[in-house]
Amino acid sequence: MLDPRYTKLADLLINYSTCLQAGEHILIEAFDMPREMVIAIIKAATAVGGHPHVAIRDAQVMRALHDDALDDQFEIWSEYDLERMAKMDAYLGLRGSHNVSEMSGLESDRQQAWGRIYSTPVHMKQRLNHTRWCVLRWPTPGMAQLAGMNTETFENFYFDVCTLDYSLMAGAAAALVDVMNATDTVHIQGPGDTDLTFSIKDIPAIPCCGKLNIPDGEVFTAPVKDSINGVIHYNTPSIYRGHSFENIRLEFKDGKIVGCSADQGGEFLEDIFNSDVGARYVGEFAIGFNPYIKEAMKDILFDEKIAGSLHFTPGNAYDDACNGNKSEVHWDLVLIQRPEYGGGTISFDGEVIRQDGMFVKEELLGLNPENLIEQPCTV
Repeated sequence: MLDPRYTKLADLLINYSTCLQAGEHILIEAFDMPREMVIAIIKAATAVGGHPHVAIRDAQVMRALHDDALDDQFEIWSEYDLERMAKMDAYLGLRGSHNVSEMSGLESDRQQAWGRIYSTPVHMKQRLNHTRWCVLRWPTPGMAQLAGMNTETFENFYFDVCTLDYSLMAGAAAALVDVMNATDTVHIQGPGDTDLTFSIKDIPAIPCCGKLNIPDGEVFTAPVKDSINGVIHYNTPSIYRGHSFENIRLEFKDGKIVGCSADQGGEFLEDIFNSDVGARYVGEFAIGFNPYIKEAMKDILFDEKIAGSLHFTPGNAYDDACNGNKSEVHWDLVLIQRPEYGGGTISFDGEVIRQDGMFVKEELLGLNPENLIEQPCTV
């Protein structure tokens, strides 16, 4: 018998996140996932008359395939996966991980080749722009360890986060979309020497409330490409390309990263930002507000949704909020502005809209944590 939590999450992914319809095809790409969850999604897809297709991935096998791989191998792999992706109406990426550092130690040129030859055509160009898609992490003991929780507590936290009332969140996020769409200049101030200005004028704001990621809870746009000036000092750890990073500091001039450092992982930053021309520019600015996610756990899909956070992303811009920047890199780096993390403000056109992680503008109060968690009924 399937765990009822699996069934509830599968129903959310099929009926809300991807809105799968009868006759449509969906690709379920499952990385280190329990087969029971994959089966639950297959059953939910067929229940609405959809046609599920499954790709089972294993991180250790993927690592072996990347070791010493030549471009020819990546090109053929890309061609047949691109052909399959082009036939899909929807996509679910289920990402478990037994070891978050499985890809560490790979040569940087092989990682860059994978991004350029495989990820860009298959995911950045085809999947992102031509399917209804949703990506989610899966709880593992390793994730529980990173979150500082025991396994059972983390699993309970995970299902609370992933199955909250996203329709309630979407209603509250609509006000932030309107405010961002009317904004020109953004000013971010925060811990350390964070003092950053940029424009988001005429670039659409996109709400993310359970449709693209699970867990979810953000509104994103992109900065005008050459408008960024100042410094941002991220205060959450990150794992990227298999390496751990702590306290990354980026300095911008006219949109371009002109200085970078980190307390940990700094020796890998230049390789990442030299991946291509677009890697030194920013493709996304987003404000996070998932009420259940409070602390960083070195998992981008969770960390970028932290209540009271923002992320400012070197690399590729999404087509639906595009500033013209294209890159194989898309690295969501997170700054938390709650008081225990040093506080900070986000200002739009000179008006503070969020102070120390809490929205203060009247029409945005619905996005504060106490208003996004359903309260139990009392009689």
